[in-house]
Amino acid sequence: MIEVTIERENLHVKSFTLSGHAGSGPVGHDLVCAAVSGISFGTVNAVFTLCEIELEIDQAGDEGGYLKVTIPNDVTEENLTKASLLFEGMVVSLKTVEQDYGQYVSISEY
Repeated sequence: MIEVTIERENLHVKSFTLSGHAGSGPVGHDLVCAAVSGISFGTVNAVFTLCEIELEIDQAGDEGGYLKVTIPNDVTEENLTKASLLFEGMVVSLKTVEQDYGQYVSISEY
């Protein structure tokens, strides 16, 4: 199962963590994994491009199954708001995946 953890700070999404494997299909053909990966990496790319923020990223090596992305503390309030809004869009999309494939994806928010 993919565990998604959303961490908030002062109403802004400050970071998110993905851990685990969906296991909904064979490696390379797992549609739930592809959906979660596409949503999360698309959001990270959007923040890099649209907000010009160097996010703090920690990810597993070749085995995959782990990604933590954090907005650094030194960003302006304007960029924090923009990045957080993009992350909120990601959360909405991930919740849609969770609604249909809850046996493979679980979301927690703090």
